[in-house]
Amino acid sequence: MAFNKDKIMQGMQKFGGAMYAPVILFAFFGLTVALSIVCKNEGLFGSLAAQGTVWYDFWYVVEQGAWTVFSQMPILFAIAVPIGFAKKEPARCAMEAFVIYMVFNYFISAFLTLHGDFFGVDFSQDAGAGTGLAMIANIKTLDMGMLGAIFIACITAYLHNRFYDTDIPDWLGIFKGPAFVVAVGFAVMIPTAFIFCSIWPAIQHAIMQFQDFLKTSGIVGVWAYTFSERILLPAGLHHFIYLPFIFGPAVCDGGIQAYWLQHLNDFATSAKSLTEMFPEGGFALHGSSKIFGLPGAALAIYMCAKPEKRKKTAALLIPATLTAMLCGITEPLEFTFLFVAPLLYAVHAVLAATLSATLYFFGLSGNFGGGLIDAFIQNWIPLFSYHAGTYIMQILIGLGFTAIYFFVFRFLILKFNYETPGRTADDVDDKLFTKADYQAKKEMEEIGLGDNPNAIKAKVFLDNLGGASNIKEVTNCATRLRVTVLNADKVAPESKFKKAGAFGLVKNGCAIQVIVGLSVPQVRSYFDSLLNGDKIE
Repeated sequence: MAFNKDKIMQGMQKFGGAMYAPVILFAFFGLTVALSIVCKNEGLFGSLAAQGTVWYDFWYVVEQGAWTVFSQMPILFAIAVPIGFAKKEPARCAMEAFVIYMVFNYFISAFLTLHGDFFGVDFSQDAGAGTGLAMIANIKTLDMGMLGAIFIACITAYLHNRFYDTDIPDWLGIFKGPAFVVAVGFAVMIPTAFIFCSIWPAIQHAIMQFQDFLKTSGIVGVWAYTFSERILLPAGLHHFIYLPFIFGPAVCDGGIQAYWLQHLNDFATSAKSLTEMFPEGGFALHGSSKIFGLPGAALAIYMCAKPEKRKKTAALLIPATLTAMLCGITEPLEFTFLFVAPLLYAVHAVLAATLSATLYFFGLSGNFGGGLIDAFIQNWIPLFSYHAGTYIMQILIGLGFTAIYFFVFRFLILKFNYETPGRTADDVDDKLFTKADYQAKKEMEEIGLGDNPNAIKAKVFLDNLGGASNIKEVTNCATRLRVTVLNADKVAPESKFKKAGAFGLVKNGCAIQVIVGLSVPQVRSYFDSLLNGDKIE
């Protein structure tokens, strides 16, 4: 049973890392779409933003380009997800996934063109919202969104890992590698497309019913969603909660992010309640705790620190708090206290859910999944003229929860004497160098990287994970290095990782997550080079 659990956790860890690859693009493109819409708003810019002006034309062009990832989301997931699953040649696997996904949609289009009535699909109608049909790369097919793309991407990754190195006769050498994988995928997609034509209409109906249920769940649904999204973050499983809501069909076609941006002008020119116009937006209020809640928690940690350690504690907390407030990247701050006192994190999840539910109860809806940048560009600036009262109320309630966070965290820290930053022993510094740190630094000096902290971290992390021979697979998300090891017993204690600069360690059998922080892409690059024995520069 333990083995099965480990395998499941490893698979979920890989899946979460793979899913993050396309998701990381949405923040930039979402903000760019919103900024373009704002800049075309005549209510804000007057005649300058009128249609036909150079200003309007410029922002129109920018907006059309910014819709790329939302308009082509299924293709994006079909290409990106296999990269996280491919055991070798991930770039080729991405190409194979694109081709096989296109083949899959062409097959579906063919089946429905010939026998749409048999499958219960009116294929004569134009594709669009509510029809069950969509256009994918100019192919009219079933509207499966990112779910269908992810399913085909996973099949492709399996075929790639299974057949990429298949040994075939030399005279058929042109069909080796990617060509052979695509050929197998071509054959597999025929029955797969037929099966989807048969079952997907029923699945679509079930999704619509589920959407209706969530829409009517109100405050309870918002609270449960936010709590689940926060409480699962330490295990790296929060992707499974927010992706179907924000970028998938859980509550509205195309996901909350795309739907909100598509209708931003409608919301910005109506005085109706936000919750009345877009009740689904209650599930995108989880970013409120990043803006209002965590600053209160950070202030409590600072005030509970020893007076002589407050300066260093502030230096640790201020950058992490600003990152959470502005960008919505919370892990550096949350993991600062999570591993010291898990109770604090559980309380944080409860308070975050309560904050979202309270804001929804008072009429707030929108796209507040990120930080202040999202709040200003996608909500406050374009909608303030018609919804000023709602947003002022949001800020007042949010500041109230800042105070609640502060007093609750301060009480718990003092009550249980938690050793949060600044409350450790006098002889404990914020960063200690171990023998492993010293050895790693000497090795990095030999190749001219002795002053490169990311290279040193990569070397220490690799040693603490049992060395290159113990590494099976490596991926990463925004702040975590996700590693599957062969022998979990060879992994060093969490304390060694933290002394090397990590925020913490999550172990689920052989599925290991090193909480690195925002420098994880750079650390991952050096980690891969050391793992492969490459020369690093």
